[in-house]
Amino acid sequence: MIKQKISKWIEQFTEWRKSHLTHQQFLLLISIPTGFFAGLSAIVIKKLAHGIRDLVLGINGQYTQFLYFVFPAIGIFLTICFCKFLLRKEIGHGIPGILYAIRKQKGKVSKHSMWSTIIASGLTVGFGGSVGLEGPSVSTGASIGANLGRWLKLDYREIILLIGMGGAAALASIFQAPMTGIFFALEVLMIDLTLGSLIPIICSSFTAILTSYFFLGQAVEYHALISEGFVPSNALYYIGLGVFVGLVSSYFLKVTFDMERRFKRIESPWMRFLIGAVLLGVLIYLFPALYGEGYDAINSALNGDYSAIYGNPIFAGWDKHNWSILILLVAIILLKAFATALTFGAGGVGGTFAPALFIGAFSGLLFALTMNYLGIGDLDPAKFALVGMSGLIAGMLHAPLTGIFLIAEITNGYSLIVPLMIVSALSYFVNRIFFKHSVYTNAVAEQGVEVTHNKDVSILSMMTINNLIETNFSKIARGSQLKDLIPVIASSTRNIFPVVDKDGTFCGHVLFDDIRSVMFDQSLYDQPIEEFTVIPEYLIHPEDSMEEVVKKFQTSGKYNIPVIERGKYLGYVSRANVFSTYRKTLSEISDD
Repeated sequence: MIKQKISKWIEQFTEWRKSHLTHQQFLLLISIPTGFFAGLSAIVIKKLAHGIRDLVLGINGQYTQFLYFVFPAIGIFLTICFCKFLLRKEIGHGIPGILYAIRKQKGKVSKHSMWSTIIASGLTVGFGGSVGLEGPSVSTGASIGANLGRWLKLDYREIILLIGMGGAAALASIFQAPMTGIFFALEVLMIDLTLGSLIPIICSSFTAILTSYFFLGQAVEYHALISEGFVPSNALYYIGLGVFVGLVSSYFLKVTFDMERRFKRIESPWMRFLIGAVLLGVLIYLFPALYGEGYDAINSALNGDYSAIYGNPIFAGWDKHNWSILILLVAIILLKAFATALTFGAGGVGGTFAPALFIGAFSGLLFALTMNYLGIGDLDPAKFALVGMSGLIAGMLHAPLTGIFLIAEITNGYSLIVPLMIVSALSYFVNRIFFKHSVYTNAVAEQGVEVTHNKDVSILSMMTINNLIETNFSKIARGSQLKDLIPVIASSTRNIFPVVDKDGTFCGHVLFDDIRSVMFDQSLYDQPIEEFTVIPEYLIHPEDSMEEVVKKFQTSGKYNIPVIERGKYLGYVSRANVFSTYRKTLSEISDD
């Protein structure tokens, strides 16, 4: 009854808005609730995780150090139980899942994604899993936008825009950084921004910001005192930092991808949990700075307090030596990548935004302190830490503009805009040398979907071979004679006739042009059909990418290519159908 009333209300609203609002006015109107709910979801995630963290860390006593080993395992265990026994579904990758939905599912996202990730990531991060909340916030906001679009029965293009609104709003809310959310939608979600779509995303972002201000107040995420801005004489140091953090971001991606593949080979989820949780607990026990998001450790380091890296009593006294700081910084940078990968591998849910900021901050500190200790420079470690954070975001996410404006906004550090640009651009360039895909797009690429800013490739990735196969080609059985083909030709509207045997195996095809001159010569009617059968040089397989299909048409010059699966005939794909489907898909996602 309730569903029927809601459905009726939606139909009434749809009729009203079609008669009273222009398309642009409607998008501006819908951006407000999208921004509010997406922004609110980010706040809920943050409050839940931080509430659990404060409760957990409030337990003091002689076993505090040991609890760093235990609590992350408890959080991951609860996350697994929530997914397995309550949700009874796998949450999977957050932002990669959104990217896949945009390109392969017409923007369709599961309804549970609007709330399940909030609980799962809250448990994982709150109990100390070494991941972040930003990725889950973005995927939750994007899910809210996608489902709102489905409820309102919007078309594919509008749903994609709502996904961009929700994702941008969630990131803007959790960081209180409006420009960052917009650039994230452009660079990571790959929303095709025209002026018509940019304004609604801006509206959803500032709505989310106001929502965040209302519930959290105006807060600066990182507290670093920048006494002066960019010093031009330090340009070479920033170039060096850009190359360095680009290499560090490549190291992070390699560890993440390799560890993910290793954990996938372990069939039992409980064995994955046991291995991952134990190893993660050991790392956090040795280096408590790896616990949770790590923002407290970053803020301390930005203000010259490196006590966080000496959190374990076994390092007591190490702070008296400069070299010990460098050694521990190297260890924390290297091990943070493993801690993040182990959290995911064990079954935790979270994002890589916070780990990127953590590694970037300590990489910048390591670079600046090394230069200072060697007497090569007199650098401000806090500045280089902030700029290093931007570089890691640019490298790992392949999103340089997101990295630049994120750090500029959350630190009020626009005075560092030039070094932010230098380091982010170089880090992105260095990482692309080693990795074609970012930390988000790699998981989607492994499913055969190419996520790119190249519109041609992006549209082709949205097309599927199964939807292009044409089956209205008249078949002729293997072993037939030419006279058997004549009535087939008479009843067919095609000029290609696939030859198949009894079990459907493709044996080649007969081309009408090849038999035109002999089809009325009755003296040849007893000739076996194999005499006129041609084995095509090019075949299409269902697992081929659309890029491969297009290349086969370009190389062969053919207008129809047969589709074969394990030797069996399925149909043909035509050049004309590929082109018309491409144009249709383009019109569905573009405002132009």
